[in-house]
Amino acid sequence: MELHGLVLFCMMYLIATATPGPGIAAILARVLGRGHAGLGAFIAGYVVGDLIWFTLAATGMAMLAKTAHILFLGIKYAGAVYLLYLAYRLWTSPVDAMTVGDVRSQESRARLFLSSLTLTLGNPKAIIFYLALLPTVIDLPNMTVTAFLEVAGAICIILSSVLSAYSIAAFRARRLFQSRRALRWLNRSTGTVMAGAAVAVATRN
Repeated sequence: MELHGLVLFCMMYLIATATPGPGIAAILARVLGRGHAGLGAFIAGYVVGDLIWFTLAATGMAMLAKTAHILFLGIKYAGAVYLLYLAYRLWTSPVDAMTVGDVRSQESRARLFLSSLTLTLGNPKAIIFYLALLPTVIDLPNMTVTAFLEVAGAICIILSSVLSAYSIAAFRARRLFQSRRALRWLNRSTGTVMAGAAVAVATRN
């Protein structure tokens, strides 16, 4: 793949991933409400989800993705339901005064991975990028294995970096809340954000 084409993709992808959407809202709410426990698995789900969409587009399966409307509709609503569940947990879970470090998460890493993976596969923002915008930047029919690996590597690096940056900012903000009352307010506020992200996922076409 020519250098200018890869650079153009990286710039376009960086803008797309850094722009706030349901995925960013979910990870911010997750870190603000629960700290960084299991964050690696949560971010990995987003990365794998994007790689799946990229593979579908690069291997000429975009038409299959477009025609499998019921399947992807089900994935989208499953992701929205899980976000609503997380919002409910944030609203109803008891809080303790925060100590230096992290809040222990009762959720398994596998569940966190699957939740962010499902959210990515059903996220209209990701669907639009890979099935509509990506073909305008990359010559997908003539993509070589080397070019595929280069773009896949760029996806892993850029998306992980963007989500990590958002997570660090959210965790630093969380450390400002020390009292039980402040933490309860924080949990309910982030729960509301999570619910809003669920509505955005479920209602966007």
